Amino acid sequence: MANDRFLKACRREPVDAVPVWFMRQAGRYLPEYRKVRARHSFLEVCRTPELAARVTLQPVARLGVDAAILFSDILILVEAMGAPVEFPEGRGPVLGRLARDRSDLDYLRVPDPLADLAFVLEAIRILRRELAGRVPLIGFCGLPFTLASYLVEGGKPRDFRKLRTLMRDSPKVYSALMDKLARAVTASADAQLAAGAQAVQLFDTWAGALEPADYEAWVLPYTRRVAEGINRRGAPLIHYAGDCRRLLPLLRTLPVDVLAVDRSVPLDEAAQAVGPSFALQGNLDPEALLKPLPELEAAAAEVLRRGRAAAGHIFNLGRGILPETDPEAARSLVEAVHRLGSKRRG
Repeated sequence: MANDRFLKACRREPVDAVPVWFMRQAGRYLPEYRKVRARHSFLEVCRTPELAARVTLQPVARLGVDAAILFSDILILVEAMGAPVEFPEGRGPVLGRLARDRSDLDYLRVPDPLADLAFVLEAIRILRRELAGRVPLIGFCGLPFTLASYLVEGGKPRDFRKLRTLMRDSPKVYSALMDKLARAVTASADAQLAAGAQAVQLFDTWAGALEPADYEAWVLPYTRRVAEGINRRGAPLIHYAGDCRRLLPLLRTLPVDVLAVDRSVPLDEAAQAVGPSFALQGNLDPEALLKPLPELEAAAAEVLRRGRAAAGHIFNLGRGILPETDPEAARSLVEAVHRLGSKRRG
């Protein structure tokens, strides 16, 4: 492979420079992406393999990142399970069916990825051909708790009141929902790897909304089930949890290769909390990309300095790249990370 430093860093192997990619690196901040979206809706891009592949490749060509991540959305799987999803312009996702009691679970099914997510798998196959080994391709899935948050709350969660009520008052319904989601996520990740993805990132965006004791009781068993159930085919697994600082002692029990760290905890502190068995991914504040180049490089250097405490480091953002980001700033950041992080462990 022409550039395998990302995969090496995931496995805590020596690299020639710290690898870098960005969450949401294909998106509205890129003019070439906006040109595609002027003609096609978000869901149309997700469902059309050729379009999904095109926008996945855009930041690879423009920024020089060390990995491509499939352009899709975690709720594509929920839609395949039977819950219609819409993405109104300027708003978060809206789900057409919810899951709040036992009868609601009847319509949710564990999809067959080969049939129900064929467009995702075809996009992966196209991307592997187009990338031709230049950089690895990352697939991804949402984890059960975050997907359940959308299904129970009906859209982007705010106070998680409905989900907490379901846990407290209907634990059997909650468990049945999480079990079904765990099976669906595992099958989707399996299929992505079989189609050619070379790593999978598992997103639990809303995990930090819970206290550690509740996370351990209500979330961790299903996350572990997913991670253990994936036929990895030698591919690294990356786990991302939002607001993860308090959860790190629990996350270190997961059978994954990389823990992606948000902005809630410095990388050296995270490395001390999880030990040498994981590479760390992260965790520049996305707002640093809005600052003048000297300030951006100084912020990147600080992340790299702290990342040296980890057994392996993949440079990324603490959350997704902001739409108002200048693509030239993102490109400059990639160049700075490669320069400042050269000849160090990944």
